[in-house]
Amino acid sequence: MSNHEAAPESVNNSAGVAFIDDEFVPIHLARLPILDWGFTRSDVTYDVVHVCDGAFFRLDDHLDRFERSCASLRLNPGIDRGELKRVLVKCVSISTLRNAYVEMVCTRGQPAPGSRDPRTCQNKFFAFAIPFVWVVSPERQDAGARLHISDVPRIGAQSVDPTAKNFHWGDLTRALMQGLDMGADTAVLIDDAGNITEGPGFNVFAIRNGAVSSPAAGVLEGITRASVRELCEEQAITFRLATLTPQDLLSADEVFLSSTAGGIMPVAYVNNRILGNGRPGPLATQLKQRYWQRHAEGWHATPIDYN
Repeated sequence: MSNHEAAPESVNNSAGVAFIDDEFVPIHLARLPILDWGFTRSDVTYDVVHVCDGAFFRLDDHLDRFERSCASLRLNPGIDRGELKRVLVKCVSISTLRNAYVEMVCTRGQPAPGSRDPRTCQNKFFAFAIPFVWVVSPERQDAGARLHISDVPRIGAQSVDPTAKNFHWGDLTRALMQGLDMGADTAVLIDDAGNITEGPGFNVFAIRNGAVSSPAAGVLEGITRASVRELCEEQAITFRLATLTPQDLLSADEVFLSSTAGGIMPVAYVNNRILGNGRPGPLATQLKQRYWQRHAEGWHATPIDYN
């Protein structure tokens, strides 16, 4: 893949750019074959890294996780790490986006004609960069998000490994719809034992007596969750991975969420319970401010050459 064709520079690519079939194209022209098992069977893995002020955040951590996910699901993107980086950089540079949501995807591809054997599939790699996406909008974050604890159980880890990013979002979407119907911004799911897991695209945290806790099992090992841990260690704040129940969230002093698509997002309401005074809590706000401050300082940054 040394002779990639680029989307025309004369075209306004600010809506996004995709890499597909060895070409860079405007996002609206990107297409997936209808017989690709990534579409027909959700047989796919992916990862998302964000660009902030013209630099990737924790790019190597996301590439590490993407490689682990591919290995776990027996997928081969057919592209080495150096070339993968170059593709992601090119998607962003062609788009000219300074703040972007950048996704890398590996699908199972299509099987040999007449075959249902996944080993006959030729795996496919895609990537794209689009304007930054928020799990919870900045306006809702400033007010404090509303979180619904759904009664929808997360797909069990025995069936789908939650540490390998995947498109098995049926449970997540069902819970999100339930939360939206209840007037919430988003929702968190429980496991078969009734303990808190994760939400659509985010990890969740409870603060009690100045200590920060997040579910230890049944969740994606979030890159932003790792950032939260580092920020806590910097500021001598106790951080632990633990089992959390719905009551732990309902009785917490503060609750917040973390995601590549939004950073650290304070919660002001859990179900119908008001946390604090119905505004973002002080420690969650402190961590959020420090997170974006560290971004501005170049923390874990990989600058992008737009030339």
